[in-house]
Amino acid sequence: MKIGIGYSNDQDSLLLGKKVAEKAIKNGKIEAPAMIIAFCGGRVDHEAYFKGLQTPVGEKVPIIGGSAIGIITNEHLSYEGFPAGAAIIESDTLEHIESSANNLHKDEKRAGQRLAEKLSNTIDGKLLLMFYDSIKKPPTENSPPVINGSPPLIEGIEEKLKLTVPIIGAGLVGDYNFSATKQFCGSYVESQCVIGSLLAGDFKPHFSIMHGCVPKDGIYHTITRAEGPVLYEVDGKPVIDMIDEQYGSKEWSTQLPVRRLTIGVNYGEKYGEFSENQFVNRLIAGVLPNREGILLFEPDLAEGNEILFMLRNNKLMMESVQKNTAELFKTIIAKGEKPVFGLYIDCAGRTALISETLTEEASEVQNIFNRYNTRLLGFYSGVEVAPMLGRSIGLDWTGVLLVLAENN
Repeated sequence: MKIGIGYSNDQDSLLLGKKVAEKAIKNGKIEAPAMIIAFCGGRVDHEAYFKGLQTPVGEKVPIIGGSAIGIITNEHLSYEGFPAGAAIIESDTLEHIESSANNLHKDEKRAGQRLAEKLSNTIDGKLLLMFYDSIKKPPTENSPPVINGSPPLIEGIEEKLKLTVPIIGAGLVGDYNFSATKQFCGSYVESQCVIGSLLAGDFKPHFSIMHGCVPKDGIYHTITRAEGPVLYEVDGKPVIDMIDEQYGSKEWSTQLPVRRLTIGVNYGEKYGEFSENQFVNRLIAGVLPNREGILLFEPDLAEGNEILFMLRNNKLMMESVQKNTAELFKTIIAKGEKPVFGLYIDCAGRTALISETLTEEASEVQNIFNRYNTRLLGFYSGVEVAPMLGRSIGLDWTGVLLVLAENN
């Protein structure tokens, strides 16, 4: 497997795509590209960028990906201006089938089913890469954004795929304003879509999940009123009032998304020792205009669920990235395999801008990849999708690292 990585930041979107593809071809000494994984910032003209990517490789090479808040490679990390990046893959043994489904905003589960139906009975896949439109409706002056939910989407895929493979992917966002996004669906560009690429061949996928939130006080609360992604009451009290009390002001409600506080669910032992791998966090995307409730980035919490208020912990975030990335590489090498390509799907809330850190946590991923001379493409997402606790699940405020390896 040969991998080429390209990056550029240019206001001319057609030229941007051409530069990225040409740099990737040169970087990987690519002669016969099999597929392209590509992302670009929300300010980029996605259609022009897509055409620019096709210029050096032709229109038959499938391109998957779409909008991202920023791009990460071995040498670059940017979420300002017009960042764009791509990985071009060449392999004699790689098998891949791409498919997409539209109208995600009308029925997430049905879109997942239609995607999986097209992929079923094709190849004996080892991995499903999946990217979808996170934004059902962008925010307006009078309402917060409405989000496409990953739980029904994943449920639909797993119901129809007829294969037990890890699903690694992301809900795409293009900026911190939750503007409308675009998806690269193999041969075209569209919105409100889910794109999937089922991969098989002489490679082995490895992945790790990076965390970074801790319980605020360890006190469990019960949801007493919720509807879809909107959480209204906890312990019979307005959740807005509870968060006001914890912050000591209403300032937090002006943030989009809320920066420090998340809603967590513990899937491990209730009063056991804290383990980051047992928690799923839900990002607070915004507050309803009348301050009646909060909008979560996923619609999977319901009345009766026990939750904890969680705080972002920058020290834990950095430690988790360093530890899990290093351990993943050690595991791969111990198995006699060679890491050849990494895809880092990083929550946009983990940037230094939002996390208010002095350094970028993704730079730790860069350092380890460069130490092992392995190609890296990463991007900043809205939702990260990976297997956790025995099933594929949409995650918030995490980093999901996928590494493809080959036998030495």
